[in-house]
Order: sequence, then C-alpha cells, then structure tokens
Amino acid sequence: MRTLRVPVTNVTIEPVTQGVFHDFTPLQGKVTPKDTLYVDALQGGQVQEVLVQAGDRVVKGQPMIKFTNHDVELDVASKEAQVYYSLTLAQQFQTQLETTHAANQRSLDELDYNIVRLKRALDRRNQFAGQGAFAQEQLDQLQDELNTDVKQRPVQAATNKAYDDLRKIQTPELAREVSGLEESLKQIAARLDDLTVKAPATGRITVLDLKIGQNQKPGDRLAELVADTGFKVAADVDEYYLPRVKSGQVAIADFDGKEVRLKAIRVYPQVKDGVFTVDLAFDGPQPPGLTTGAAVQGRLSLGGDQPALVLPAGAFLERSGGDYVFVVSPDGHHADRRRIKLGRRNSEQVEVLSGLKAGDRVVTSDYEGYEKLDRIQFQ
Repeated sequence: MRTLRVPVTNVTIEPVTQGVFHDFTPLQGKVTPKDTLYVDALQGGQVQEVLVQAGDRVVKGQPMIKFTNHDVELDVASKEAQVYYSLTLAQQFQTQLETTHAANQRSLDELDYNIVRLKRALDRRNQFAGQGAFAQEQLDQLQDELNTDVKQRPVQAATNKAYDDLRKIQTPELAREVSGLEESLKQIAARLDDLTVKAPATGRITVLDLKIGQNQKPGDRLAELVADTGFKVAADVDEYYLPRVKSGQVAIADFDGKEVRLKAIRVYPQVKDGVFTVDLAFDGPQPPGLTTGAAVQGRLSLGGDQPALVLPAGAFLERSGGDYVFVVSPDGHHADRRRIKLGRRNSEQVEVLSGLKAGDRVVTSDYEGYEKLDRIQFQ
C-alpha cells in the first residue's frame, strides 16, 4: 500500500452532510454598454469638417463628419441628368396618352352630335317635301353628310376602344417607370447626402480620431458610439458550466451593497482561458450611477435548491477531477483513497452521487503529490 505521512495540520478535513444543494455558479463580470454602434464611411473621400469629438453626446441624425468627394459629385450629376432625361420622356408619353385619349373622345362626341343635328335638320325639311321650300340638292347634301357620319361612327368607336385597351396597359407601366425613376433620383441624391456622416442613434461618442484633409475609403471605421439604451453585465463563467448555462436563467449580483436581479440574455460558447462569456440584462430598473467597466460579482442560478448529499468544495477537485477522495478513518489516524461519483457543483459545494455517506469525513485540501497514494497517514 502506497502511504505518505502528513502532519494533520497540513490538511483540511470536511464532513459529508445530508443538506440542501444550492445550484449556482459564481459570476465575475463588468458593466458594459448594452449597445455599441460602429460608424463607417459610406462614400468616403477627404475629411472636410469634424463637427464632434470623442466624449461628446449626440442625438440621432446629428451631423458628425463632412466629406468632399469630387468623383462622387460628378457621378451623381451625370446620373441625375440621365434619369431626368428618361423621366421627361416617360412623362411626355404619359401626357401624349391622355391627350390622344381626349382627342379620340372628342371625335366620337362630334360624330354623335353631327348625327343628331343632321337627323333633326332632315326631319324638319322633309315636312315640307313637295312644296318647293328646299332644293333637292340641299336635302341630298344633308343626307350624304348624315350617311358619312353614321358610317364613320363605328370606325371611330372601334379605334377609341383599341386605343383605350392599349392605354390601360401602358398607363400603369408608365406609372411604375416614373415611380422607379423618381426613386432612382432619391437614391442618387442620397449618395451626396452620405458625404455628411450622421449619428445613427442618440448616445455618447467613445472613439473618433480624424483630421481635416484625411482621406477615408468606403467602409473605413470612423467612430464608435454608445447608444442610450442602458447597460448590461458581461460575466465570465468557468467552462465546466457551459452545458448548463442557458438564456433566461436568473442571477443575483451586488451593487453598492444591494442585491440586484439579472437575467441571462446571451451565451457565447467560445471558451478562452478556461472561461466563456454570458451577457446579462437587468431584470427591472437599473441601479443608479452605473459606469462602464465597473466590476460585478454575483451568482447565476442553474436550478432550484434541492435536498442532496453534499460535500464542501475544495482544492482536491482540481487534482482528482472529482473521481476519488481520501476518506478519514473513524479513529482519525489516516485517510484511505476511495472512488466516488460527483454530480453538480458550485464554488461552495459538490453533490455526492455515490461512494460516500453522511458523516464521512473527507480531505478537501490540495492533493498535489497524492495522485498515486492509497493512504495518507496523519502525524
């Protein structure tokens, strides 16, 4: 049996008890802005004017930076001229459609009017037929005009219908074309408007370092802005708890001696240096006087408190991985290695699933140098 004699004062011994397991993990975090916005150059160019500086408060839509870009200005002018020309042609065609429609309708109305007028004239003159009041030539002329208009009317009506059918098709198409051209003009004009960079939200500028005359390309980062949407807590959690941490879980943190309730809103699964990050929002009013970067300590609840066989957490977990412990003999003279199975754990407790019973006493201090031992003999 591999044994090592150790002064009893060099170890920590804790009892296994039947109690309540508090299912939580400690949080170490800091206060961060809820929303940080990045302002990039849309058109780029040469910095003409810087209207605000880092640390300034801005409101949404407030001009921040002005650029000059002659290439953009010339391109906008050229494209505007092309679109205006196309828009003028489309609008002229719209006018022509309506003018022709009105002329066709007038022609049909005139035919209807002439037919009625000529019929009335002939009817009045025919009352005096045989009396020599009207020359036959005059009557024949009126009849010829009536016959011509009667024959012309269905031709004019058919022409009007064919034109109106075509007009019904072309009118909405032209309207869509005009609307598209007008929208194109707005988009072209917006390129010039983009030479003035505006605040995307109300808040405080945290980063902005530009000089007059400096050239920036489209997409270059110009500034950072913290929006007035409040704060959150970004906390680091031991990677052991990654499978168990979910959005919606509740945490309690201390702010100036007062407990404040938080709720997990996002879990970042990337592990770095043994920890992963959780974003937590304030579940209620934010504490007053919050500042970016302020340290936060708290507990994230992973489940409800439950009765369990529990053992105080200790340094032994790092060496043994929770697979074994040294259990002190009833007489307290030595501690023997025993395989166990642990369940949930927090910074203060571990849940014992098998291998131990209530009343057992366990060495919970560091097991460095004990990895291959079977027994620790106390001096």
